[in-house]
Amino acid sequence: MIGRREFLRNSLLAGVGAIIAKKFKPLWPSEVAFAKSSKQVSRPVLISTWRQGIAANEMGFKVLSEGGTALDAVELGVRTAEDDPKVMSVGYGGLPDECGHVSLDACIMDWNFNAGAVAFVQKCKNPVSVARKVMELTKHVFIVGEGADRFAKLMGFPEVDLLTDEARKRWLEWKRKASPNDNWLSPEENHDTIAMLALDKEGRVAGAVTTSGLAWKIHGRVGDSPIIGAGLYVDGEVGAAGSTGVGEAVIRTCGSFLVVEYMRNGMHPQKAVEETLKRVLKVNKKWIDKDPNFQVAFIAVNLKGEIGAMGLRKGFQYALYKDGKNQFLDAPNLI
Repeated sequence: MIGRREFLRNSLLAGVGAIIAKKFKPLWPSEVAFAKSSKQVSRPVLISTWRQGIAANEMGFKVLSEGGTALDAVELGVRTAEDDPKVMSVGYGGLPDECGHVSLDACIMDWNFNAGAVAFVQKCKNPVSVARKVMELTKHVFIVGEGADRFAKLMGFPEVDLLTDEARKRWLEWKRKASPNDNWLSPEENHDTIAMLALDKEGRVAGAVTTSGLAWKIHGRVGDSPIIGAGLYVDGEVGAAGSTGVGEAVIRTCGSFLVVEYMRNGMHPQKAVEETLKRVLKVNKKWIDKDPNFQVAFIAVNLKGEIGAMGLRKGFQYALYKDGKNQFLDAPNLI
């Protein structure tokens, strides 16, 4: 028969063993990434570019509060801009190309490297949701042009005339004043693409970008916004980054991917954004020097909930939801 002292000793050891087993339970790689971020100040974190980011963040927080994921938050968040005709750089009501046609681009990406994108969409006002369908229901990442419109219709998205009366009026005014070369090298300086990043309470990170591109662009032009690695990049073990501004400059540097790689190597998001803009400046200097309005900006978030935001030039603004507050902030600039 076991003695009282031995019984207590065995019970104590069993209890300690259970605590240790619980405390040091093996984690899968994805769980390790989330565990590393557990020391962050707060979750969730939502960050979006420009003034339209305020409404995007509000919607994103509502989605997260109702049990949605970071992916749901960014999709429905940027749709607030796509649906608002007053936002003339995104979605319905966006300014048209040189021929008077509105074409939309978007992409979306989650923490498991799943991604979807569409470009040159002309009949659907919510390209970000079409991009998510590409990501979740096909083996593809990127669908463009007529094929993207056909896919959107197949997915049940209604066909919409994207050109509003106000956008048409602006286009006609540009046509009246423009020289034959204006739409080639000097489009209107509207770079107010909305990029949105979200980190939810479970440590999952996602991003989305949607735009109508440069006003009066050459028919068929696509910028960085729908390009994974340029306009957006997400890594579930590191964080996410998104861009706004002159898309060609971001494409030349694979900007958002570069921001995330800097963070992977230990940089704070703010420093990662700054270093990436230095690279953008170096690569695009001959174009930047000729144009005082040339703007590129990045936002970033890591799994600790730390953020970064900076513009090449003064004027970039962003919306940040963190610690229960949705703020509209001026970002620092590089030059």
